[in-house]
Formats: sequence, C-alpha cells, structure tokens
Amino acid sequence: EDYDPKKPLICLDEKPKQLLRDKRMSIPMKLGSSEKYDYEYVRNGTANIFMAVEFKAGKRVTQVTNRRTMKDFAQFMKILVTEKYSEAEVIRLVTDNLNIHKEKSFYEAFSEEEAKQILDKIEFHYTPKHASWLNAAEIEINVMDIECTGTRIGDIKTLKNEVDAWTKRRNEQKKKIEWKFTRKNADEKMSKYYVK
Repeated sequence: EDYDPKKPLICLDEKPKQLLRDKRMSIPMKLGSSEKYDYEYVRNGTANIFMAVEFKAGKRVTQVTNRRTMKDFAQFMKILVTEKYSEAEVIRLVTDNLNIHKEKSFYEAFSEEEAKQILDKIEFHYTPKHASWLNAAEIEINVMDIECTGTRIGDIKTLKNEVDAWTKRRNEQKKKIEWKFTRKNADEKMSKYYVK
C-alpha cells in the first residue's frame, strides 16, 4: 500500500518507566577505564511513555506522562488528531486491546461533542491477542530503550528532556521501519488461530 498523508497508518503503544536515581555518585570515565556505577539506586516513582509511530513517513510522536490512564490516552490522541495530523481525513490507529485504548476513554476525558469530533477522525485496528509484535510501535520502543531510556533516569523532567531530544533526532533523520510482514504471511503463520 502506498503512503497516503490523508490516511496515515499510525502504530501506538506505551511503556512504563521506573525512575531510578543513583545512590552514590558515579566515578567518571578516564583513559583505559569506563565510567563506574554503583549497583544501588533510589526509587523515585514511575512514569509512562506514549509512542505513536508512522513508520512509512519516518515520523514519531512521544509524550511522557505521570500515569497511564484513560484520560492520558485520550489527551495524547487529541494531540495526534488536532495538532500533529490535523490535515488527515482519518488516522488509522494500530494498537493493542489495553483497556484504555477504547472509545470510552474519550468520553471520560472530554465533553460528548469533543469526544465525538476526535473519534470521527480515528479508525481503530486492534492487534490480535498475543500478537502485539505486529505493532510497529513496539519496534520503535525497543530502539528508544537502546538509544535513550535503557539507562537510569532519576526524575520525570530528565526523562521528558531525554525522550523529546531522542524523538526530535529520530524525526530529523526520518528513520523508517521497513515492514515486510504481509496478510499472506499472517494467514500462513496464524491460520490455526482463525475462527472458522
């Protein structure tokens, strides 16, 4: 399928992140020796990272939130619909069946009229149970973990700054995911799970 900016295919997922501070200062790197970290840390709460990736365009949108609630999800989707993809006729959203990824989240967060306006621009496509690997956002979250969030980050402000900088860099580089899994592949691999 060719890329259509009026009907972007966006994969969405989220990731929890523990906020961990070092208990002791690290020993800086010096010639012939890498930086040394103590294994002890101080827990400083948790955060959530929303990831939306339009893999054909090499574009991603991220947001760090304190929690992962229905309202947080609806607010993130509002940003996609009204700001990031305001010119789109419809956003084709691929996501898993998490309880917050439902229409009721929008009615929880907004007035009925506003919820309907946002939902009119979203077409939900849910990955099958135990097949979240079909969601390209999981690939991008893995890249983010390797390049950005896989280390100790002690507070939400630092996490937001790190994730924002990583997102900006990836978008400037227009890093795409070359998705090769087709409907035919799915039929061959998962036909035993199909309802007959």
